[in-house]
Formats: sequence, structure tokens, C-alpha cells
Amino acid sequence: MTKMKTNPKVDEFLSKAKTWKAEYEALRNIVLDSGLAEEFKWMHPCYTLENKNIVLIHGFKEYCALLFHKGALLKDTKGILIQQTENVQAARQIRFTSVQQIIDMESDLKAYIKQAIEVEKAGLEVEFKKNTDFDMPEELQAKFNELPALKLAFEALTPGRQRAYIYYFSQAKQAKTRVSRIEKYTQQILDGKGLND
Repeated sequence: MTKMKTNPKVDEFLSKAKTWKAEYEALRNIVLDSGLAEEFKWMHPCYTLENKNIVLIHGFKEYCALLFHKGALLKDTKGILIQQTENVQAARQIRFTSVQQIIDMESDLKAYIKQAIEVEKAGLEVEFKKNTDFDMPEELQAKFNELPALKLAFEALTPGRQRAYIYYFSQAKQAKTRVSRIEKYTQQILDGKGLND
């Protein structure tokens, strides 16, 4: 497989990286060996196959990671894929805290990237839970009855934003906490914004 050409936006991203610079560069070299196109999306290096996102390199305070967009469909033979939060349905990460870790895992990483490419070529899709699979908190339903405009605004949100709200409201153990969370975000929902917008 020929090494793909680099993207100047990724060069710039790497030149400005304050943390994980060496790790990003090591990951970039491994991913470029796979023949994926290098792009820059969501402020991070993203690697695509025929404009479909395959893998993304990103960093956090405690670790940097290789994020597989359809990681839930990969066979995790090495047990290294991590689901960021229980709300994340498709993506999975492999996390790193040192360049040495990346070097030691190079052959495994290449195998996982190859598998991710095969998943994409096969046209496989992650089956997302529908919003109806999540229980609507009765306090939210009561607020919808009291304020029909809120129900309309909520239904106009993307399914992912709806899920995030339902999950966040449902996580509160006490009814009064659920009510206060709903009150706090009512205007944001009316404004057509998601939980983290």
C-alpha cells in the first residue's frame, strides 16, 4: 500500500500541538500507511475512504486516541477498543499515553485499521438505538403537556440531541432533580439547541 499524501491542515495542527505531538505523529504515520485519505475535520486529523470517515486522531488531557467511527462493528480480538461513554453507540477508541505504546502496538493498530476499511467497503452500518428505545421521563412528558411548543421544538432536534436530553434527564434519581434539569434546559430546547451546544 502506498503511503498517502499529507494534508497541510494536519501539518499545521501537528506544528501547533502542545501535548501528544510525538504520539500524533506516530499515529499519523501508521494511518497513512493504510492508504486512507488524510483530511482535517472537527479540528482533528481524520482519515477517510471515498469520503467516508474511518478513523480520527484526537487527544485529551489524560490520553490521546485513535477513534474508529464504526468501531462497534470491529472484532476486538485484542480487547483494546474503548467505548467513550455509554451514550456513544458507534465509535470506539484505542487510547495511548506514550509513543512507546503506539510503537509496540503498530501491527495491531494496522490490523484494526485494515478491518475498519473492510467494514466500510462491505457497506456495514451500526444499528443505532431509536429514541423510542429510551424511556421518556414522565416529568418531560408533563412539561410537553404543559408547554406544547416545547414538544414541537424537542421533536425538531436531531435524534442524537433528543437522546442526549432524554438520557441526561433520566439519569437523575429524584423527580425534583429531573424537573429542575428540564426547567434549566427548556429555553435551550426551544432555541433548537442540544444539551452541549
